[in-house]
Amino acid sequence: MRKSKTLIAVIVVLGILAFYLGSQYNRMVVLDEEVKASWGQVENVYQRRADLIPNLVNTVKGYANHEKSTLESVIQARASATQVKVDPENLTAKDMEEFMAKQSELSSALSRLLVSVEAYPDLKANENFKMLQVQLEGTENRITVERARFNDVVKNYNQYIRKFPKNLVASIFGFGVKPLFEAKEGADVAPEVQF
Repeated sequence: MRKSKTLIAVIVVLGILAFYLGSQYNRMVVLDEEVKASWGQVENVYQRRADLIPNLVNTVKGYANHEKSTLESVIQARASATQVKVDPENLTAKDMEEFMAKQSELSSALSRLLVSVEAYPDLKANENFKMLQVQLEGTENRITVERARFNDVVKNYNQYIRKFPKNLVASIFGFGVKPLFEAKEGADVAPEVQF
């Protein structure tokens, strides 16, 4: 009789432990999937920007044939940026740095292109160019919003898996800390504008 009560108690404790582990695992899966979905949205808005660039380049090309090197640098930066693939399943800080470096190169090339456009008043007045410029500006805003959302989702995930006793469950099932988007070096210094 005593052995059966002990056996029942052990079974109940193991059942409670299994239920706890299962529920914690399921919650971690949900949070991990939110990180992946959020990363997918970040890639989506970067892809939108990459898709707009050929239209912008072609519009500028018609007006600014002698700005060929600027146009080529934008095209090369776009190609380079779209080649970098990040696996949200195994998101690492190194992958994030490489992705951000290529996106930064593209942003820099786009900035040089838009600065060169200042020399072409007819181009600035062109409706297609204006529309593309507005779409690019909107896309840059979307990128900022999606990066902030991604960081929020990653923060929630990281906090959840690092708290005790969930950190034990996370380590058992292989859930690791995900990297955040970080500002590039020098972003804290305001650019100098001269006229």
